[in-house]
Amino acid sequence: MTWILVSLLLLLQYPLWFGKGGWLQVWDTGRQVAEQKQLNATLTARNAAMDAEVHDLKHGLDAIAERARNELGMIRNDEVFFQVLKPGQAQPAAPSQNGNNKQQPPPGGAGDGKQR
Repeated sequence: MTWILVSLLLLLQYPLWFGKGGWLQVWDTGRQVAEQKQLNATLTARNAAMDAEVHDLKHGLDAIAERARNELGMIRNDEVFFQVLKPGQAQPAAPSQNGNNKQQPPPGGAGDGKQR
């Protein structure tokens, strides 16, 4: 009789621990929720930084000028540009001599349609 009661107790406990909605599944779901919260916090911080950058680009000319300098290599007419190269780094193309970054068409070429 004792073995029958122990067997019934184990059969009733099995779904509690290993079945659908059991403790193991609850523990695993809790772990997944913690991972997702961490990912959400990372993405929220990234979105806040992007939102601040968009606001700066919409409302401030300093951010636009900084991007033009860093990403496009643009220089104002009244600025002097110094570039420090690391040893072994290739030299970039030299800017034009007239102080702006526009490329000039070759003389006598088909650049602007005017005869020279």
